Amino acid sequence: MASKRTKGAGKVAERAAEKQAGAKPVLLSGGNPQIAKADGDAPVQAYIGAMPGWKSELGRRLDALIVREAPNVRKAVRWNSPFYGIEGQGWFVSYHVFARYVKLTFFQGALLQPEPPGSGKDKDARWYDIYEDEFDEAQTAAWVRQAAAIPGWDGFDTLKS
Repeated sequence: MASKRTKGAGKVAERAAEKQAGAKPVLLSGGNPQIAKADGDAPVQAYIGAMPGWKSELGRRLDALIVREAPNVRKAVRWNSPFYGIEGQGWFVSYHVFARYVKLTFFQGALLQPEPPGSGKDKDARWYDIYEDEFDEAQTAAWVRQAAAIPGWDGFDTLKS
């Protein structure tokens, strides 16, 4: 039989878990949602639901587009960003909220045609900064199809075989 102390600690932990489950995620600098590292659709949906303003609808559209163009996609949240990948190939795309736009990053974007416009220190990555009312869905779908078909990035787990 559990002692009163053990029962009390269990109830406190249970109440804390309930409070955490109902709590809204903290928005970090630029409005990016702080979501705990986790695998699967649920943490990605929590991230999308916490995206502020017009960005949340864009997140729903991006998620639906990625799932449509890459039906076998795996999802995860790392570094407060949703990641999408294919088993045996690695992660191919991620996005992150900034104050005025959402950055959609293709890890092997230099191989896409046409290349997404953004680039930096990583010779392979390319990105597309999506501002309110400036989402090119057709071009994004083409990039997602291409990116899902090539080997991606295996930086945080073993999606690659």
